[in-house]
Amino acid sequence: MPQFDDFEIRMLDILQRDGRKPVSELAQEIGLSTTPCARRFEALQETGIIKNFTARISRRAVGLSVEVFIQVRLTSHSDGSPEAFIAAVEHMDEVSSCWTMTGDHDFLLHVMVPSVDDLNAFVMHRLMRLKGVRDVHTQLVLQNIKGPGHVPLSHLRR
Repeated sequence: MPQFDDFEIRMLDILQRDGRKPVSELAQEIGLSTTPCARRFEALQETGIIKNFTARISRRAVGLSVEVFIQVRLTSHSDGSPEAFIAAVEHMDEVSSCWTMTGDHDFLLHVMVPSVDDLNAFVMHRLMRLKGVRDVHTQLVLQNIKGPGHVPLSHLRR
């Protein structure tokens, strides 16, 4: 793991909250002049620590009223099913995130759709029909309390 100094840790913390902050303001907030701050910023991008900058969109504001987590279990891991499942999920716009998991299920999907009817269609007519899918377990999100987007940084200050 790379070593981070206090300037870089503060820079990362600030950028997580406001990725559009100009380097001149960022430099002032962390206590550096603009040029060294810009060099550190560019180095963090080049090493892949800062991956990209995106806009966080309100799902409800764009008509996505239903948010769910779906656990998926495959019938086998030796017949190409995992690779086929991953390839299919990568092309499903409704799936905002997908993780491989340990435990009873193989994958965890974060899915957003406009309605319960759309969720039913997604699960029954698309997800369950993928080769190798054994079963799914769907959990409806009632309220998002925190996240996504924050990466904890306190362990870097040790």
